[in-house]
Amino acid sequence: MTAIGRVGVFGGGRMGAGIAHAFAVAGAEVVVIENDDAAAGSSEKRVRESIEKAVNLGKTDRSLEALTASVTFSIEPAALSQCELVIEAVPEQLELKHRVLLIAERSAPRAALATNTSSISISELAGVLAEPERLIGLHFFNPVPSSDLVEIVVGRQTPSSLVERAEAWVLSLGKTSITVADSPGFASSRLGVGLALEAMRMLEEGVASASDIDLAMTLGYRHPMGPLRTTDLVGLDVRLAIAEQLHAAFGERFQPPAILHELVARGDLGRKAGRGFYEWN
Repeated sequence: MTAIGRVGVFGGGRMGAGIAHAFAVAGAEVVVIENDDAAAGSSEKRVRESIEKAVNLGKTDRSLEALTASVTFSIEPAALSQCELVIEAVPEQLELKHRVLLIAERSAPRAALATNTSSISISELAGVLAEPERLIGLHFFNPVPSSDLVEIVVGRQTPSSLVERAEAWVLSLGKTSITVADSPGFASSRLGVGLALEAMRMLEEGVASASDIDLAMTLGYRHPMGPLRTTDLVGLDVRLAIAEQLHAAFGERFQPPAILHELVARGDLGRKAGRGFYEWN
């Protein structure tokens, strides 16, 4: 396993905080970059609560004080200068990711760059970089601390040496990696969204309730969570964005159903909004 000395995470939302947590527990020094002081404060609270939960559950031998001290927060990208790896974990918007990756490339000249995108082409993201060979996909799953999988996505210009380093990083986190080519939706999103869209159509058609559709997969096929509850966890807006990308690439089989458009338009985005296919307290 290859230990990482210093890791940067650009974006401290739910996914970014989880990634910061995972690397801190694995022994890395982590710096989280946010766009303003308020966001940085929210990120710090999110990471501390996540780490505190892990300590209380006995998931790590390190103390809460040591772990929280190993994660710092900044609004200055220059804080990334000594990082060996910088991971962008901002929302699934191509222009935003381009902007963040360009900042990371300039701010961390020695670092490998990674994107946590769940569906955007790695090659397209790398296309704006002066050194596109520095970028690889590291698609983490929510919730990051307890998820066992990381999807490594290989762009057209990603060298095999970087893939090998990525595999070692994932192993150092105590997780398992799969390596996939840079194809729309990769492996996980393409399969997960395909199943979720069909579940939505069944709900729309009155085939069964949301809970019964999910039970069909959890009890019948041993999935840990049904496709509709998973969509609530991921975010209906996120799933819609991925579905639209897959629809453009693969045609009608990935067309988002009306129920998904309607819920997103109403602001019923899943757990983060308190309501989606389920009610969340």
